[in-house]
Amino acid sequence: MEISKKLLVVMDDTIFGSALQDYLLAKGFDVTLTKNGMDGFEMFRKNKYDLCIIDMMMPYKDGFTLAREVHEKNKEVPIIFLLGKSVQEDVLKGYKADADDFINKPFDSDVLVTKIKTIIQYKLLESRRKLNNVEFKIGEFVLNTSNRLLHFTGKEPVKLSPKENELLKMLALHENSLMVRELALIKIWRDNNYFTSRSMDVYIAKLRKHLKADQNVEILNIHGEGFCLATENVLV
Repeated sequence: MEISKKLLVVMDDTIFGSALQDYLLAKGFDVTLTKNGMDGFEMFRKNKYDLCIIDMMMPYKDGFTLAREVHEKNKEVPIIFLLGKSVQEDVLKGYKADADDFINKPFDSDVLVTKIKTIIQYKLLESRRKLNNVEFKIGEFVLNTSNRLLHFTGKEPVKLSPKENELLKMLALHENSLMVRELALIKIWRDNNYFTSRSMDVYIAKLRKHLKADQNVEILNIHGEGFCLATENVLV
């Protein structure tokens, strides 16, 4: 799947911003760098971007204000906030601004690249597979995400918990392809620490039990990366 990768980076630290721009350019991204929220929004207004990376703390217009303006113009554009320090209040404000993810400075640049690719991939899948669909065919199963029911011919439907429902829906959107572990943790658990990761493993085990009735459906572990909902013989 061809992934468009045009990024808008908005931060007032010009030295760090230039270094980040050079790194992302070397990784194959098309990067526009602006030094404050006012210039950032003006650039966003004139161009189309696949993802915005916004520093929370900036003069003239802070990251929260810029994020709100970006989503007023285009709700579908994902946003990653750069945090100078991990402050719970800032994280909560960021979620209210509908941020897709956060990363604390200083950060591992490879981690940021992984987050960017993961979020862009998910947004493309949302558009391509119409996330507002309420029913998904999974082998001989039908998942109705509206009432959280998993149907299998000849059996009583299974009522899924909210997290089971969201996790199976996300797996269905990635049917026969990799679902990155971090993506599910960010989108469903809103965190990717050790405890939420172990929690997701418990829910994966529950879903495997629900899906046992169809021998052609399997949730595969992709070591070190994530999971694949396989409904045919596939290599991931």
